[in-house]
Amino acid sequence: MKKILALITLSILCLSLFISLSLSVNAQSDDSWPMFHRDIAHTGYANTEGPNTNQTLWTFPIVNGGWVLTSPAVVNDIVYFTASDKGFHLNTSNNNIYAVNSKDGTKIWNFSVPAKIYGAPAVENGRVFFASDDFSIYGLNATTGAFIWKCTTSSYAEGSPTVSNGVVYVGSNDHKLWAIDAPTGMPLWNFTTGGLVTAAPAVANGVVYFGSYDKKVYALDISTGAKKWEFATQSVAASSPAVADGKVFVGSFDNNTYALNADTGALIWKVETGYDQCVQASPAVANGIVYTGGAFDNKLYALDAANGNQKWTFTANGGITTAPAVIGNVVYFTATLSNTTYAVNALNGNQIWSYQTNGNVYSSPAVVNGVAYFGAYDGTFYAIGQNENTGTTTSMTTYYIIAAVAIVLIILAVAIIILRKRHK
Repeated sequence: MKKILALITLSILCLSLFISLSLSVNAQSDDSWPMFHRDIAHTGYANTEGPNTNQTLWTFPIVNGGWVLTSPAVVNDIVYFTASDKGFHLNTSNNNIYAVNSKDGTKIWNFSVPAKIYGAPAVENGRVFFASDDFSIYGLNATTGAFIWKCTTSSYAEGSPTVSNGVVYVGSNDHKLWAIDAPTGMPLWNFTTGGLVTAAPAVANGVVYFGSYDKKVYALDISTGAKKWEFATQSVAASSPAVADGKVFVGSFDNNTYALNADTGALIWKVETGYDQCVQASPAVANGIVYTGGAFDNKLYALDAANGNQKWTFTANGGITTAPAVIGNVVYFTATLSNTTYAVNALNGNQIWSYQTNGNVYSSPAVVNGVAYFGAYDGTFYAIGQNENTGTTTSMTTYYIIAAVAIVLIILAVAIIILRKRHK
């Protein structure tokens, strides 16, 4: 009887272990890209699998061939992206946020606004948020596209929102960073800088980090908007910061990528990563490496996050102004003016594949379930890769098979012991 009880206990422990493993795999496979650069710290990293092929899965045509200017968001099998009429004139008629099915690109809904949309959308708790040049930040129902609220700024709102715990943080051309209540659209606080605030802010450990055209990087308390520190660069800080391991990584038009102490703003290192307003790209951080692009030297840089030492560079066929995405051990990024999207090995910079569009690509890729999503100036939104994330699926299947085999073996062992006892 003691042996039977011991085996039952063992079976419960095994079941618990395999359930935990299955839940862990499920959590990892719950892949999404809810805002610019994926997470609130804007690391641009996901420990999953990206597309290992440059196959075109589907394309979505923009009304009147409009431009896709920013990175998409992907949540619950829906891709959200913004597009506007071609050109830089203010009076345009086709400015939309789209929601399309991530599997086949069919449109679910679109919502129109009266001015250009330069910022990426962000999704949280069934709402999608974006900013527009009509001096407004919007909150919509993410499933239906129904209007929920509009918050008015005092100038063009060209920032990409970051949403964390029910608060939308977004910059505007009125020189302010805004904190807005996500359910109601009511402003909670704002902080005034000396220049435009267009890059997406990063949030980590109760602090919001962002750069400004006044050549400074700021750290504010997320609850009050009180300034914790500021750091002066030598030119515009239009790059969105990335926060990891107690450091803030950010690029500047002064040609440098900086690493700052996240608590104090003290300089840890800076590295020249190009020339002539080079660092417009927002850096990605993964496994102790910072990945950033050069706008005019055509290079993707891999830097040691601890000291800034160069690990490798990859020379593309054009300048890199968009944020790279690191998925597993692959970096996905675009060479903006050469219309090319690349996949390179994150460890050594070796090229895996490239993909050519018919227009400039200012849209940073969002990578979810083995597919890279991005838009271009050729009036098209693209889904590139394989239909299913086969690596994740295989992994989940393996765990389930192991769990099933273990349960069967335990039941057989218990049955054999009981039978032996009966035959004694």
